[in-house]
Amino acid sequence: MLAYYFDLALRSFKSARALSLLMIVALGLGIGACMTTLTVYKVLSGDPIPHKSDRLFNVQIDAGNMIGYEPGQEPMFQLTRFDAEALLRARHAKRQVMMSGANVPVQPESPTIKPFFSVARYATTDFFAMFDVPFLYGSGWDADADANRARVAVITDDMNNKLFGGENSVGREIRIRSEAFRIVGVMKPWKPVPHFYDMTMGMTEYEQVLLPFSTAMGLKFGTSGTLDCWGNNNGQSPRDLNAPCAWVQYWVELESPDQAPAFRDYLIQYSEEQRRAGRFERPPNVRLRNVVDWLSFQKALPSDVRLQVWLAFGFLLVCLTNTVGLLLAKCLRRSGEIGVRRALGATRRDVFAQFIVEAGTIGLAGGALGLVLAVLGLWLVQHSPAQYASLVSMDWPMLSLTLVLALASSLIAGLLPAWHAAHVTPARQLKTQ
Repeated sequence: MLAYYFDLALRSFKSARALSLLMIVALGLGIGACMTTLTVYKVLSGDPIPHKSDRLFNVQIDAGNMIGYEPGQEPMFQLTRFDAEALLRARHAKRQVMMSGANVPVQPESPTIKPFFSVARYATTDFFAMFDVPFLYGSGWDADADANRARVAVITDDMNNKLFGGENSVGREIRIRSEAFRIVGVMKPWKPVPHFYDMTMGMTEYEQVLLPFSTAMGLKFGTSGTLDCWGNNNGQSPRDLNAPCAWVQYWVELESPDQAPAFRDYLIQYSEEQRRAGRFERPPNVRLRNVVDWLSFQKALPSDVRLQVWLAFGFLLVCLTNTVGLLLAKCLRRSGEIGVRRALGATRRDVFAQFIVEAGTIGLAGGALGLVLAVLGLWLVQHSPAQYASLVSMDWPMLSLTLVLALASSLIAGLLPAWHAAHVTPARQLKTQ
């Protein structure tokens, strides 16, 4: 029977092409708008590391002076190098990493490749295990490399393809700022969205080469990102150990979320000790946020994206209302046909099923059009000046959701017309005919 109803739906489309096309276009526009905004929302609101996001915490400590201080205010979201190294030595967490971003010049071995600048990350050894970095070749460096300022590097597969043609480059050298670094690992494609562990570099700036933090500081390499300084530097570089400047991101991984209160108490105790020692002027003021809370604090999901989603679903509701009206109008035009079918023995259930299948067919056609419009909409987003533009793309789950949403919307829109068609009185229609 389903095939028969589907055939009737196609015949109905041919008999009222303009009306059917209008319904398909209305539904397609609504679905296209919804899926475009939903895809952007999904990309920006997703959990980048869901299996352990409740155990990864960003650390904030208020090390500033009393100028402009207000009790209870948000502390600076980065640490001084001194505090980061002190926390790292104390090892009160399962894993911990201090890091910063940079742009570094790379000098390729091949004379056919011109020198270029690349995004880099200076980090400590726990970075790779903490964030589950996947490797194509080799691995990250160990704690000895951090302690001895070893000249080692980890590069991405993109960098490996560019410099070494995709071959296993572990053991070979890469020159950064004229310094030779031995490659110990090549990462698989890995771009957590958003770039949660360092929001100062933006959502789309992913590192291509990673170096030990201690090595980079020993070689006086510069950094990128935000830099907050206060007090008197006494001629020091902002990156020196004792400089009153916050520029280091610090993350910890705990055994379980239940350990967070104890670790927060430790941070308060550390702040109090530094205050007694004369380094901190402000009362202890710390924050410990897991990944999801950190992204919410950093407003990784812009408020205008939420608004766009609501507006898109409102537009879809308008399109569905129009579709209901058009289906009802089409049903009224076919009252005579329905009366004949009922007189020939079709039950109300048969007529209801026929019109529901017809609505579902319109939904499939509208979904196909909506998918095309969603791809076009995402293409426009990708070419917009928005910071997240390059992150947006349609994946298989969203593609499937497009068709499901179109089918469900059309079936809901078809309920009232189908119910009306099923309650057409055969005798009255035959008498008028």
